[in-house]
Amino acid sequence: MANLINLDRASKGYGPTGPLLTDVSIGLEDTDRVGVVGLNGAGKSTLLRLLARLEEPDSGRVTLRRDLRVSVLPQSLNLAQDATVRDVVLGEAWLPAAFGAEHEWAGDAGIRGILDGLGMAGLGLDTPVGPMSGGERRRIALAALLVREADLLILDEPTNHLDIAGVNWLASWLREKWKGALVVVTHDRWFLDAVCDHIWEVADLQVRAYEGGYAAWVLARAERERVAAVTESRRQNLLRKEIAWLRRGPPARTSKPKFRIDAANALIADVPEARDQVTLAKLATARLGRQVFDLVDVTLHAGPKLILNNVTWHVGPGDRVALLGANGAGKSTLLRLLAGMTSAAGFTAGKTVKPAFLSQELHELPGELRLLEAVEQVARRVKLGDRELSAAQLAEVFGFTDRRVWTPVADLSGGERRRLQLLRLLAAEPNVLLLDEPTNDLDTDTLASLEDLLDTWPGTMVVASHDRYLVERVCDKMYALPGDGTLRHLPGGVDAYLSLIASEPAAVTDSVEKTSKIDPRQAKKDFARVERQLSKLAEREDKLHAAMADNATDYAKVAELDSSLRELMADKAALEEEWLALAELLS
Repeated sequence: MANLINLDRASKGYGPTGPLLTDVSIGLEDTDRVGVVGLNGAGKSTLLRLLARLEEPDSGRVTLRRDLRVSVLPQSLNLAQDATVRDVVLGEAWLPAAFGAEHEWAGDAGIRGILDGLGMAGLGLDTPVGPMSGGERRRIALAALLVREADLLILDEPTNHLDIAGVNWLASWLREKWKGALVVVTHDRWFLDAVCDHIWEVADLQVRAYEGGYAAWVLARAERERVAAVTESRRQNLLRKEIAWLRRGPPARTSKPKFRIDAANALIADVPEARDQVTLAKLATARLGRQVFDLVDVTLHAGPKLILNNVTWHVGPGDRVALLGANGAGKSTLLRLLAGMTSAAGFTAGKTVKPAFLSQELHELPGELRLLEAVEQVARRVKLGDRELSAAQLAEVFGFTDRRVWTPVADLSGGERRRLQLLRLLAAEPNVLLLDEPTNDLDTDTLASLEDLLDTWPGTMVVASHDRYLVERVCDKMYALPGDGTLRHLPGGVDAYLSLIASEPAAVTDSVEKTSKIDPRQAKKDFARVERQLSKLAEREDKLHAAMADNATDYAKVAELDSSLRELMADKAALEEEWLALAELLS
């Protein structure tokens, strides 16, 4: 092993944000594969920039091996609008050229494998990157890094915009093909376990190093926190114990108490039981009745695209379902049907169904309120399974500390807004949860809290997610949308899905090719138009609500305003459906 990078008492901060890293000393070897974890805003990306020498520390020093070659995937990309896929991946539009001539890469099966593995089989090399979605541009940049040789690969959220198959392919490629060192920031816990042999935890202005992947880090951190709790308890109770000892008299002091701490037993002593599925099903049946969702010979489209073709499917009380599929396969469209936001012949929902739909886009939150007030606006107390929580306790479950709950909503980060959106959703006490990519922008600690919460969920849950760790933990049934108009049950779980798309890639390829035939520039213009129209409708909706509040005692006026509001909501639903179809085509 050879040392590549050393941080020696390095510190870094930014203006009003204050210090993020203080006196950090850590080293990286040429065989290390490191996963960087920590809360949002803890300084993970800052640590990557120091390692890559993209920024210098405020104090201390960072030393790199003299001839070190470093490749970096940042969170934000700046690619030339007129550059093509070929220019970025193989040429010099973003990085130094990877190959000198066309035939060099054309004859290399490894290059073609990288492009195919990242889901770009249907994209031509002469396609301009300017009109592409952020996810496509990010995958192209990742491909550009993987085709080049380097001693150290630094990846900031590489799994964003990759589906389960893409994440699985990237993990396999890094394990089997990549020979250099690796440092990766990601919230995908399955990916951390599959790829990394070290974990660096960024917390409390420090970086702590652990051996092993995500699972080993969880165990090691739990043990560290247990020891710290024991130490603190001993310190606080020292005087009381001494007094009790003295009161027992001389006979008690003739023999000393003996303690034996078994770390492994201590770690598993308080592990919660697995979900009691029988009890949860009974609770769900009591709250929901026997019917939740029934699809009988349903055909469903997203714009011109076929999502379901004569599909029959039953979702019952207490079912915990995961929807798997590539980007654009129609998972969001199906969730919107279940949520009642669209309609289709042959679809029925139970009379007692009270769904809550978490969409990928962040809906408008009350920016004028503080966080706790925004939760209490929905409910002051929430009954969740067999637990009753106050609004503040529910906020704590989602990682909002006592001081943070008084932060204005307008000042929250994107990840915190996502958490607040989830929190308000659960505060309404629905009996059916429909979650579209619920893990977006959430750090690993918040994800663990969310999963613990969902474990005790007594209602029905349908989740569309590329987070393999989440769906394997909280879902009991899995279905695939392979892109050919079918909905297939997967008794073998995620592994069965990966086998399905490996054995039947034609449906996915056809879907990609159909998408690529649509003019991306026109689709982007239409997307912007629909977003502007939705924004105007949102303003009109706020005004109508305000007018109804001002005229609460004038029943005739309220009835008139309510009629206008219903018309507006119908227009909004139609526009949202068009927005969804365009978003899936651009994803």
